[in-house]
Amino acid sequence: MAAASGFVTSIGFLDSKLGMDTSGLLRFNNLGSFAQFSSSSSSSSATFPYQARTLRKGLKVKKKTRPLSLNPKCQVVDEIGSRASSLSALELLKTSAADRYTKESSSIMVIGINFRTTPVEIREKLSIPEAQWPQSISELCGLHHIDEAAILSTCNRMEIYVVALSQHRGVKEVMDWMSKKSGVPTSELCQHRFLLYNKDVTRHLFEVSSGLDSLVLGEGQILAQVKHVVNSGQGVPGFGRKMSGMFKHAITAGKRVRTETSISTGSVSVSSAAVELAQIKLPQSSYTTARVLVVGAGKMGKLVIKHLVAKGCTKMVVVNRTEDRVSAIKDEFKDVEIVYRSLSEMFTCAAEADVIFTCTASDAPLFLKKHVQTLPPVRPDIGHRLFIDISVPRNVESPVSDLETARVYNVDDLKEVVAATKEDRLQKATEAQGIIWEEVVKFEAWKDSLETVPTIKKLRAYAERIRASELDKCMSKMGNDVSKSQKKAIYDLSMGIVNKLLHGPMEHLRCGGTGNRSLGETLENMHALNRIFGLDTEISVLEEKIRSKMEKNQK
Repeated sequence: MAAASGFVTSIGFLDSKLGMDTSGLLRFNNLGSFAQFSSSSSSSSATFPYQARTLRKGLKVKKKTRPLSLNPKCQVVDEIGSRASSLSALELLKTSAADRYTKESSSIMVIGINFRTTPVEIREKLSIPEAQWPQSISELCGLHHIDEAAILSTCNRMEIYVVALSQHRGVKEVMDWMSKKSGVPTSELCQHRFLLYNKDVTRHLFEVSSGLDSLVLGEGQILAQVKHVVNSGQGVPGFGRKMSGMFKHAITAGKRVRTETSISTGSVSVSSAAVELAQIKLPQSSYTTARVLVVGAGKMGKLVIKHLVAKGCTKMVVVNRTEDRVSAIKDEFKDVEIVYRSLSEMFTCAAEADVIFTCTASDAPLFLKKHVQTLPPVRPDIGHRLFIDISVPRNVESPVSDLETARVYNVDDLKEVVAATKEDRLQKATEAQGIIWEEVVKFEAWKDSLETVPTIKKLRAYAERIRASELDKCMSKMGNDVSKSQKKAIYDLSMGIVNKLLHGPMEHLRCGGTGNRSLGETLENMHALNRIFGLDTEISVLEEKIRSKMEKNQK
């Protein structure tokens, strides 16, 4: 959406708030920057040259006067013809910009970082725990130009999905919010972010849920994480119809890909890749005798234990805040010796371990350099104590890797393991793309059909106003001698006439109705009804939402 729209809306607020009469103002000291913002709009038709033509057409400028200049410091000092008193340049600008608000639809956007674009050092600063997703959604939807929002934050990605009332301003507001939340400067975020719009957003999310955009191609854990987004968004006002619909459809796409292709057959996850990496880094003769410590018994910790058992590990120590989860894991793997230790015993356990897996949700590092350097050395045949840290934020601080006695690996180091099976999975991913595209087309058709909803509401409201007005006139003419049953009969008659008259137009505005209308035909019908009944003359949905947000934030 053009930035000019927001500029003119702001002028409108000055008119109403300050009681100013801006109709006589003819100077635009920053008109050049205004034109620049307009030209960067996503709508190619809503550019400033169009407004300049409108100005020249609407105002009778004497032939000898200089034409309007678009330089940043220009001043419009031309003599105005006889129409200037009734229609000023500023009013024309306001009308043109408001028209763009009416014609432009909202955009779905995703602003994100992932393991391909951003190192873990920055990803961990932007990571948002699942418990904070609802609050973050509320904060994002409190911004002027953000209507809906969703957050997908995992160890390999942090992506913010929004329905923006203005593309340009929406991106800026979200970027500023991310910077404030993480402490990472906006300029640095811009170096790592990716930014997608509309159909590209849909396709990206469907690929994510299908495991095609994962570090481990085809891994299944990401589908569960997409489900968490839907579950955590239930009841949150900002997780609206479009966001909810898109994420639910992403789950459907992810399930179809896994059911109809073999992409997840024998697939590895982040947890299994971590175990594979430890096996690669340990001397072959020492793997079966290495002492293993797992810190954290949550979802990731349990998966690490599961894959350790699958690789032949028969004894391990598990450190966790509570014993309940560890006891449940012990019941599942009764043939394996799993020893529980509390978090207060972590360093004691680390001193007796050769390989340490860390997978907790702690915001602060658990292992600092000053602690690790005091640990006794491991056995000579092991060489170095291995830290496999698959947490984001990281559980092992970066300076630990400077110690001669330790080797630290994080999620970005798992690429070495993943590369071995990548070729086979790329072939399977090609099969999955066809399914994803089918689901993208279905979702986009559903989303586009939502454009007719405001017209349906406005048309029904228009008809209801006429019905109520005519009913009142009729009842006033009939006097007080009308019985309740007669009033009800007249009321039912008026409602029946309106409903029958509206039935045809309403059916032609609904996709998936009894007819065989395409989406294009439905949208054509919508535009025709807007013209016939003058529904476009009412305040646009987007402008109304933005105005409401700005007034709310000013209180």
